[in-house]
Amino acid sequence: MTQGKELTKNTSTRLDKWLWAARFYKTRAIAKQMIDGGKVFYNGQRSKSGKSVAIGDVIKVRQGFEEKEVTIIALADKRKDATFAQTLYLETPRSKETREKNALARKQGILLSPASDTKPDKKQRRKIRQFKERI
Repeated sequence: MTQGKELTKNTSTRLDKWLWAARFYKTRAIAKQMIDGGKVFYNGQRSKSGKSVAIGDVIKVRQGFEEKEVTIIALADKRKDATFAQTLYLETPRSKETREKNALARKQGILLSPASDTKPDKKQRRKIRQFKERI
């Protein structure tokens, strides 16, 4: 089993390299931008892209509407196929549950429009029209 050797031979890997190898981002440059932009939290804190990651650390990654919280179970600094990338981390059950709830809410349109049983009255329609014309 050659994958096991490749997983354990690295003792430390940069955060941006690990995110790229785990296929969260398409390029290392994008991974670096996301880290610098505050979309990635390492053990609950913002960090730099050169931060060394270790097994057991928790990373929170935001991608579009999705937010994943994963625990690092293996290190790698080379990008391989998707099945290999999935062996590098384990998503927390709370994260999976939250993502599924949000996906269901997006499908139903709950997140985009507030629940309202009545139509807006004349004053509310004016405000909506003013708001739309401003832009």
